[in-house]
Order: sequence, then structure tokens, then C-alpha cells
Amino acid sequence: MKGKLILFKIIGKILWFYIIKKYQRKDEEIMNEIKNYTKKIFEDIKHIDEEGKEYWLARELQKVLGYKDWRNFNNVIDKAIISANTSYPNQNYWVVKVTTPINSGKGKVEMVKDYKLSRYTCYLIAQNGDPRKKVIALAQSYFAVQTRKMELNEKEYSELSEDEKRLYRRNQVRQGNYSLNQTAIQSGVKDLARFHNVGYKGLYNGETANDIFKRKKLRYREDILDNMGSEELADNIFRIAQTDAKLKRENVDNEYTANSVHYEVGKIVRNAIKEAGGTMPEDLPTPNKSLKEIEKEKNTIMLDDKINKK
Repeated sequence: MKGKLILFKIIGKILWFYIIKKYQRKDEEIMNEIKNYTKKIFEDIKHIDEEGKEYWLARELQKVLGYKDWRNFNNVIDKAIISANTSYPNQNYWVVKVTTPINSGKGKVEMVKDYKLSRYTCYLIAQNGDPRKKVIALAQSYFAVQTRKMELNEKEYSELSEDEKRLYRRNQVRQGNYSLNQTAIQSGVKDLARFHNVGYKGLYNGETANDIFKRKKLRYREDILDNMGSEELADNIFRIAQTDAKLKRENVDNEYTANSVHYEVGKIVRNAIKEAGGTMPEDLPTPNKSLKEIEKEKNTIMLDDKINKK
């Protein structure tokens, strides 16, 4: 009896050893798979339509990005569409509804709802993910690289109204600030509000964000960037992009230096405007309507049109 118990214990330990090893190998395989993620995974699921335009199918992208539930991913797509329409009001090809076949079990094929997604929509979807996950960080980088294809050429831009130019530039500022914030944090910045203020001070001859707010006579909680014309937004885009590049180029690793860099770049941009004979940003007029008001009016018109069509 004792011998059998000892034998069972030995067999149990051996089985347990192999179970542990099996799951360790599985974990290692998963980790190696994650380490081996490259931007090729997004190229592999890219499609080209008959007009030569690239697109990605939502259900394929869902799997790559690690979303298990289609409903959750569908909500992310809806948010991306709203954001895209706000940033580029005259475009309507962000998403195309289609149906695709899936195996529903027992060899049956079922047609389900799917979407063709533009690169810019995929970029916005990736922005909703956790950048600490390698696949999400890769997606953000991959889809951002060629989102410049969405950039308008000089002729297209010149044909926009001033409000449309403002919406276009405001989106560029939003994307630029997102990148700058990430770079600033990596450079040792802890107080982002102060970091942005020193940039404004360099560009606006000593004015902070609060000073700009007061000079523009804005209402409580109004955003100064939503109350800038296209030229003033362009000045800030230049400041943001050059600061981001300089922090990376010089490998800045402390808050004091990062703040100094932002202030100096702001001054450099200001001097460049002066030398070019341009108008100083604080002397540019404040638009009559904020971009939030313009977006609200646009959404109201779209809603009215939708109701009238019913």
C-alpha cells in the first residue's frame, strides 16, 4: 500500500512537471509571437479596391488588435467615424459597409456585417488602444506614417473656406500635441501645463495660455485653440512640430531642459514670422465663432437632413 502511494506521488509530480512546462512553453510562444510583431501584420491584411484605394476589413483588424468582442470594437469604429467627420467635414469615405463570410461552426458559412476602413479611420481606432501593448503601439505608428496621404495639397487647401481651414489645422494641432505630449513625458516632463505655457510664452511674447484666453475674451472653459484662425493655428503647428523634433534629436532627459527647448523654439518661430513680414500671433483676429460652435451647427444640419429624408 505504501509503495503504491509513493508511486502515485512520483507519477503526480512527473505529470505536474510536464503540465507546468507545457504552459511555460505556451507563455514563451505567446511572448515570442508578441516580440515578433512587425508592421507587416497590417500590410498582410491590407486590401486594394478596383480604383486602387487601400482599405482594411474591420473584422480582420479586430483580431490583429486583440479585440475579442465585435460589439466593443464596433463602438470604437463609431467613435473613429465621428472624430474623422469632425476633422475633415467634406470627406465621406471613412467607412464602407459590406458583408463578409465567416465560419459559424459545423462547416456552415454565415454572412456577417463588416466594414471597409480607410487608413485614417484605422489610425483613429488605434489611438483608442493601450499604447503599452506592442501591437497597439505598432498600429499607431504604422497607420500614422502614411496618414499624410490625407494631407491636402496646396490647391485643395486654397479651395477650402476659412472655417474648413480652421477645422483642418485644428486637427493637425490635436495630432501634433498628442505626439508632443508623449515626447515631453519621455523627456522627463511631469508638469505638462507648465511645459505648454513656456511654449506659448516664447511664441506670444511672454503670454501664457491664460493670458491668451483673457485677451481673446473667451467664456469659461472655452479652448484657446478652438478660437484661433487658420494662420494662428499654422504658427502653433510649426512650434509644436519643431519642439517635438528638437526634444527627440537632442535626447533631452530632464524637465528643465525640455521647458527651455519649448520656450526657445517658440521664440525662433516668432522671429521667423517677423523676418518674413508676417503678423504676430497675438495681433491676429479672433474668429467670431469657435470651432465647437461650427461643429455643433454642422451636426444640427446633418441631423435635420437625416430627419427630412425619413
